[in-house]
Amino acid sequence: MRRPWPTSTAVAFPEEIVPEISWHLERFAEPGERGFVFVGPKGGRLRRSNFHKSVWTKARAAVGMPELHFHDLRHTGGTLSAASGATLKELMARLGHSSVRAAMIYQHATRDRDQAIATALGAALSAVMAAVASEEYWPLILPRAGASIG
Repeated sequence: MRRPWPTSTAVAFPEEIVPEISWHLERFAEPGERGFVFVGPKGGRLRRSNFHKSVWTKARAAVGMPELHFHDLRHTGGTLSAASGATLKELMARLGHSSVRAAMIYQHATRDRDQAIATALGAALSAVMAAVASEEYWPLILPRAGASIG
């Protein structure tokens, strides 16, 4: 049976993006520990029917990537996680996949390895950030303080 509400899963993320996540949470997320991280322009819950028109199309235009699909972000995260050395089981755990269950039943993803994946992603991000020293590139990568998408 499919649940009418989304489930939540804790996933480690690179320490290097904490400032951007904090910035987003302070300005856009619902308050409180159980508040939604992403809400609509008027503060309501995002729904498939309003997400593309009210949020995603504007965000893609703001970063100059009108052809970007939302799933491309997930795919990039999975690809970078794999490139960091994550095992298939770790990727399945990180991305919430349940397939290949029979082959993976005796392997266990650990919290320590999840943090190691996040650390490796952070190192890769730091390398990109060091290579892109010009402030002009930041709007194409991450919104900075004071930036507005909509």
